[in-house]
Amino acid sequence: MSQHIVKILEAHYITHNVKRFAVEKPKGYDFIPGQATNVSINLPEWKDQLRPFTFTSLRELGYLEFMIKIYDDHDGVTKKLGSINAGAELLIHDVFGAIQYKGPGVFIAGGSGITPFISIFRELYKHRNIHGNKLIYSNKTSEDIIMEAELRTMLQNDFINIFTRENIVGFRGIRIDRNFLVKNIADFGQNFYLCGPKDFVENITHLLLDLGATAETLIFEK
Repeated sequence: MSQHIVKILEAHYITHNVKRFAVEKPKGYDFIPGQATNVSINLPEWKDQLRPFTFTSLRELGYLEFMIKIYDDHDGVTKKLGSINAGAELLIHDVFGAIQYKGPGVFIAGGSGITPFISIFRELYKHRNIHGNKLIYSNKTSEDIIMEAELRTMLQNDFINIFTRENIVGFRGIRIDRNFLVKNIADFGQNFYLCGPKDFVENITHLLLDLGATAETLIFEK
């Protein structure tokens, strides 16, 4: 397994608990939009604690970008990441991931599960190929949405926000269930891209299969 030491170029919060990191890009390092790598902090007590994070940047840029949810309620890797900034070093490894674009479809994300889709949408938007894709994005509250303005610019009316813990005028304060899918998706034979907490992905996978989707058209990290 290859390993690269990269310096953090920029680090700042983009929501109340999600921090954006721009880091150096090693020479020859590349990824497919939707893929991830294992990341650790280049400090003696942290460098062996690897965690998977998805690239959110366009692949041709001269740096790599991650958007990482910070959990302050326990002393783990993300809490430490919340305290480090530009100039610190990370360790990144080989790329991996099953989430790759295979044609137009419906993207369903829960919380920070939006991150693999950001790079895909940016790539499609840059090449004017985003038409025909829809995003259904579930969060607890409106404060949890990651990159809302950019997603709205790219997807326009094909961007559906739903919230599970609040009701806001103009938004849907519900969960993604069978009735929601039937009301919002006309064709269950198209591609479905899923990412979010394990229970979230498993539940929606079962619903989609029951509604006529096939295992071949469901794209998620297995």
